[in-house]
Amino acid sequence: MPSHPLSRRSFLAFSATVPWALSARAAKSIPAGLELYSVRNELKKDPEGTVRAVAQMGYQSVEFYAPYFEWSESQTKQMRKLLDDLGIRCFSTHNDSSYLSPEKIGRARDMNLILGSKYVVMASADPKPGPDGWKAVADALNLAADQLESSGLKAGYHNHQREFIPVEKQRPIEILAKNTKPSIMLQLDVGTCLEAGSDPVAWIHANPGRIRSLHLKDWSPEPAKGYTVLFGEGSADWKNIFEAAESAGGVEYYLLEQEGSRFSELETAQRCLQSFLSMHGRE
Repeated sequence: MPSHPLSRRSFLAFSATVPWALSARAAKSIPAGLELYSVRNELKKDPEGTVRAVAQMGYQSVEFYAPYFEWSESQTKQMRKLLDDLGIRCFSTHNDSSYLSPEKIGRARDMNLILGSKYVVMASADPKPGPDGWKAVADALNLAADQLESSGLKAGYHNHQREFIPVEKQRPIEILAKNTKPSIMLQLDVGTCLEAGSDPVAWIHANPGRIRSLHLKDWSPEPAKGYTVLFGEGSADWKNIFEAAESAGGVEYYLLEQEGSRFSELETAQRCLQSFLSMHGRE
C-alpha cells in the first residue's frame, strides 16, 4: 500500500488544529445546568414535576437553593432517585451562610451527600463593616471547608454586586480569594459582576482554577431591563467569558440563572438554554 506522508507544512498545520479540536470537544462536555431559583414559583408548587420538566428541556444538572435545607431525609432521597432516573446531576447547592456554620454544617453535609453534590456554596454573606468583616467570612469558609473535606465535599462562595464594590480600597471578593483555601470554589455570578462595573473575564484570569462554576445570568444597563433580559440579550461578552472560564477558570459546570423575564419561568428557562447551546457552539 503506498504511503502518503505529510509535508512539514501540512503536518504543522494539522498539529495546530489538534489542541483546538480537543479543547472544543472538552468544552462541549461541560454540563449545562439550571439554578432552580429561576423556576422558584414552579418549584414551590411541584418540586418533582419542575425538575422533570427542566430535565426534559435538555438541562444536564440543577442547583437547589436554600429551601432544600428544610426537606426531610426521605424527601431528599426521593429527589436523588428522581435525578438518577432522569440522568441529571446536582453538582452544588446554594445555601444561606448559616448552613455552613458549625451548628448546621452537619445537616448540610448529609443532605448534599444524598443529593450527590460536590460543592456546598455559600450564597451570600452579611459581614461586619470593613475588610475585617470579609476576612471573618473567609475564616468561616475555611472552617466549613475543613469540616466538609473528610466527606469528599468542598465549600464555595457565590458573589453578588457588593463583593465587587471596594471597601476601604479593597474589593471584598479579592479579600475572600486571598484569604480562603484554593479548594474553595469562587462561583462567579456574571450579571452581578457586570452591574458592579467589574470585568468578569479579568476576574476569571486573575483567579485561575477557582472559577469552577458560573451563574450565566445576563444583565442590561438599561434601567427598564436590568436582569429581566434573557441570556444573550444583555451586555455580557459571553464568547470571551466562555473562553476564559474554559482556558483559565477551571470551569466544571455552567448554571443558567434568571430572575424573571417577559415569559413564564419554564419558558424563560427553555429559551435561555437554547440561546446558551447556540452561543456555546453546541447547535
